[in-house]
Amino acid sequence: MGVASSVTVPYAAYLRVYEPLAAFPEPERSHWLRYARRESLPGAQDELRRSLADLLPTPPVPVPVHESGDAFVVVVDGVVCVCPWRTRLRGWLALRELTERFPPPVLDAVLPPVVRRQAAADHERWAARNPDARPWIRTATWQVPLRWFVLFSDEEREYGKSVPEGPQGPEGGGGLVLRYRTPMVQARRRVARGLRTLRDAMEEGPLIDGLVEVGRWLEEFHPRSLVELDYGGLVHMVPEAQLAEDHSAADTADGLAALRAGDGARAGAAYERLTERWRAVRDRQFAN
Repeated sequence: MGVASSVTVPYAAYLRVYEPLAAFPEPERSHWLRYARRESLPGAQDELRRSLADLLPTPPVPVPVHESGDAFVVVVDGVVCVCPWRTRLRGWLALRELTERFPPPVLDAVLPPVVRRQAAADHERWAARNPDARPWIRTATWQVPLRWFVLFSDEEREYGKSVPEGPQGPEGGGGLVLRYRTPMVQARRRVARGLRTLRDAMEEGPLIDGLVEVGRWLEEFHPRSLVELDYGGLVHMVPEAQLAEDHSAADTADGLAALRAGDGARAGAAYERLTERWRAVRDRQFAN
């Protein structure tokens, strides 16, 4: 447990939604109000380490037995907004994605079939009682999906050391941060505009499908929410000089503007900058 609780986990990035307390029914609203008043709150690395620690026992525990009562907290214009971890729900969703991405022999070596079947049965029973449940957090490993950048502008980019005082969200302990934050109304507007541009310029495909799916997810939340893209642990594995020059949201916006103007060469150049940057990050997972 000591190793799992102390190591920095470098490979996960996050898309989060922080909702105002008014979005939550009682008694959950009061719970989050009390929670936000705590002097010390856990960060993203704490959440990830706890999940990894559950994989150490034999057999492993891929999904927590109980739902987390923790959240990330930010204050926006004097309004307390929270992003519940919902670790159990996200564990079920992640396990389902694993079964779609890896062949059974690989999964069997890591998570025995009996463990996966039990987790799937637990999720099915839980989902029947909670048909409208959705996660406040999306996770990507070894990359930031390009569709996430559509939600943000370069002016919303924050890079540097986080401020350790007060509730600052997942990385409020003074560590290196690269993130974007935008009001929900802006994120939804950019998704809609981006979809119009892509559909006018190309056939339906994974990029459009992915952006549609993100847009539908955003519609599930309070209109006065805050949307955040956090590079998370990726800041620990990419050289600082490269992070300082990473303006992926600007490249995404430039590519979409070029498509609207009918400038295929400029759009292609922006896409190439993005794909080369993130291919270099993804390739690090295979380095020894």
